[in-house]
Amino acid sequence: MNSVLSHITLETGKSPQYSIIWLHGLGADGEDFVSIAEEMNLPVAVRYLFPHAPKQPVTINGGLIMRAWYDIMASNIVAQQDAKGIRASQAAIEALIAQEKQRGIVADHIFLAGFSQGGAIALHTGLRHASRLGGILALSTYLPLAETLSSEASAAALNTPIFMAHGHSDPIVPYVRGKSSADELKKRGYQVAWHEYGMPHSVCAEEVRDIQTWLTHKLNTKPL
Repeated sequence: MNSVLSHITLETGKSPQYSIIWLHGLGADGEDFVSIAEEMNLPVAVRYLFPHAPKQPVTINGGLIMRAWYDIMASNIVAQQDAKGIRASQAAIEALIAQEKQRGIVADHIFLAGFSQGGAIALHTGLRHASRLGGILALSTYLPLAETLSSEASAAALNTPIFMAHGHSDPIVPYVRGKSSADELKKRGYQVAWHEYGMPHSVCAEEVRDIQTWLTHKLNTKPL
């Protein structure tokens, strides 16, 4: 790709050596998680990137045009998956990763984070990225195109740590879908830290604290 997705950039200090690419959910935009990132008190300077998904018609929403990382065909989100759209978003996120590498950020200092659709793309991309990333944060989401993971997964990504979180009463991406995705990844040998909360399809304060704790540990275990 010749150009990268339009995105918001937030740097928490001078000359950051870590980048976190944070992907919003269906119908939202890059602004969605800026305030949460601003609340984080991390031990090192971080560059956050909040890309805006392209606008496209979404079948389950009557064909309305909105920001989406891929199309959703039906309420059963894995019954008929938009593989073309998922792979297009994967390529777009790979371009952002490449941009950060060109800025001097090494692969294992780059994290992918995402909520709902954004979390699905974070998982899909991170598990297929050629190098071990710093980590993947997958919030209120699931593993898309699971049937292709065995043939497409990067061997290096087996060592990429994963934070997954889900609400017990999620009506959009059912809790059982998220939990079974985490269990499947653990069965395949991935390092998954699973967290669950008494919330719907959202983010709660306890979850944000847990994300901060997890990120702080990952950042502190990588000397510059």
